[in-house]
Amino acid sequence: MALFKLKRPEVTARAHGNAAEDAALAHLQAAGLALVERNYRTPGRGGGEIDLVMRDSHGTLVFVEVRARTGASHGGAAASVGAVKQRRIVLAARHYLMRHRSPPPCRFDVVAIEGDRVEWLKAAFDAA
Repeated sequence: MALFKLKRPEVTARAHGNAAEDAALAHLQAAGLALVERNYRTPGRGGGEIDLVMRDSHGTLVFVEVRARTGASHGGAAASVGAVKQRRIVLAARHYLMRHRSPPPCRFDVVAIEGDRVEWLKAAFDAA
């Protein structure tokens, strides 16, 4: 008689990313931000993506990049938002803002999740 071992489904990178975005969204909403859009992507290949588009209580549109790491090795979650990633986020934000007749004030935040710790970095980088 053969014994079969049940395989545990592995957590995919997308599922891990969705869980991190859920945690970041809950953290930001608890701080008073409102969700405007989730996973905004520019059309076509080579564009950018914005994980969360939020609005703060002053009307500022906040473009949020969510990064999750199991630990702080290799610089940690926040350090993984390098210059190339920043440029792609800025590109996506500019595309997003084209739908506004008069764009509101904006900023770029990063929510870094390492293990159970959530760190919100306001104005983490500029569009320049």
